[in-house]
Amino acid sequence: MDFSGKTLRKLVIPLVIEQTLAIAMGMADTVMVSSCGEAVVSGISLIDQISVLLVGLFSALAAGGSIVCAQFLGHGDRKLVSRSSAQLFLAVGFISTVLMIFALVFNNGIINVLYRKLEPDVFANASVYFYILAISFPFLGTYNAGAALFRAIGNSRISMNVSLIANIINIIGNAILIYIFNMGAAGAALSTLFSRIISCVLIVSMLSRSELAFRMSLRPDFFLLRKILYIGVPTGIENSIFQVGKLIVSTMTAGLGTVVITANAITGTIAGVQNIPSNSVGTSLVTVVGQCIGAGDEKAARENIKKLMKMAYLFTAVLAALSFIFARQICLLFHLTSETTDLVVTVLRFNCVMTMLFHPTSFALANAIRAAGDVRYTMMVSISSMWIFRIGLAYILGLKLELGLLGIWSAMTIDWVVRSICYVGRMLSGKWLAHKNAIVE
Repeated sequence: MDFSGKTLRKLVIPLVIEQTLAIAMGMADTVMVSSCGEAVVSGISLIDQISVLLVGLFSALAAGGSIVCAQFLGHGDRKLVSRSSAQLFLAVGFISTVLMIFALVFNNGIINVLYRKLEPDVFANASVYFYILAISFPFLGTYNAGAALFRAIGNSRISMNVSLIANIINIIGNAILIYIFNMGAAGAALSTLFSRIISCVLIVSMLSRSELAFRMSLRPDFFLLRKILYIGVPTGIENSIFQVGKLIVSTMTAGLGTVVITANAITGTIAGVQNIPSNSVGTSLVTVVGQCIGAGDEKAARENIKKLMKMAYLFTAVLAALSFIFARQICLLFHLTSETTDLVVTVLRFNCVMTMLFHPTSFALANAIRAAGDVRYTMMVSISSMWIFRIGLAYILGLKLELGLLGIWSAMTIDWVVRSICYVGRMLSGKWLAHKNAIVE
C-alpha cells in the first residue's frame, strides 16, 4: 500500500498535536488543582491510576475494533468496516456501563483495598473524585470507539479537533469550579465529566455524517464480535495486568508519604510529554500496519514501520533532552515544596535518559505487532515483564533497599529494556506475521 512520507505526516502530526494538547491541558489541570493543596493532588493522582485500569478495558476493545476495521479497509471490504463499527460501539457501550456501575457501587471499598495507609484528607478527596469520574466512563468509551474508527481510516484530524474543544472546556470548567466555587477535587471531576460528555456528542455527530456512517443495532453479530475480541481480549488482559501492576507500584508509593505520592504524580505528568511521539506513532502504526496487512503487502508494512519508528526516536530524544535540561524550571509550575521539587528533578532526569533509549521500542513497536494479529505474544511479554521487573524489582529496589521513588522508577525502566529486546527480536525473526490472516480470512 502507498503510505508516502506526506501521508504518514498527515496521520501522525494531528495525533502528536492531540496528545500534546491533552498533556498540556492535563498539566494545566494539575497546576490548577495544586492550588488546593498536596492532599487534593495526591487523592486525584491515586484515582487516576484506578481510572486508567478501568478505562483500559473498554479502550482495548476500541483498539481491537480499529485493527479489525483497518484490516478490512486494506482488504477493500467497506461493508464489513461499517458492520464492525456498529459491533464495536455495542461492545464498548456495554463494558463501559458495567464498569461505571461497578465503580459507583464499590467506590470506597476499592480505595480501601488498594490504598490502606492513606491520610484521611487524601482519602476524602480521592473518594469524591472517583464517584464523579465514574459517571463519565460510558461517554469516554463512546468517544474512544469513535476516535479509534476515524484513525483506522487514516483521519486523525477529527479526534484532534474534538480533543481540543473538550480540553478547552475542561480548563474553563476547572477555572470556574476550582477558583471561583472552591470545589477542589469535586470541581476537577465535574469539569472532566462535562468535557467527556461533549466529546461523546461531537464524535457521534461526526460519525453520522462520515463515510463510516452505519446503522446502530442492538443485535450482536458474533462473526464480527469474535474478530474484535480476538484482538481486544488479549489486549484488554495485557492493558489490565499492566495497569494492575502500576496500581500495585502506586500502593508502594502511597506508603511512603504525601511527598512521594505528589512527586510521583508530578513526575508522571511531566514524563508524559516525552512519551507523546512514541504514543502517537504507536497509534499510527495500528492504521498503517493494519491496512498493509489487510492488503497483503508485508513489504510496505515493514518499510512504514521503519519510517515511523525513526520519527518516534527523533522527536522523543528532543523532548526528553528539553525535560532533562529544564526539569527544575518546569517544577516551578506546580507550587511544590523544596523537598518535593528535589525528588521530582532527580527522578525525572533519570527517566529522560531511559525514555530516549527505550520507550519507542517498548511501546510503539508493540502496536505494529498487534496490528498484524500477533496479540498473544505482546500480551505474554507485557505480563511477564511487568510482574518480574516492574513489580518485583520495584519492591526490592524501592522498599527493601530503601531507594524510594528512584528505585521504583528504575524498576519501571528495566521493564522497558526487557520489552524492547523482546519486541525487536520478534520483528527481526519475522514471527510477528504468523497470524496475519486471522482477521480478513
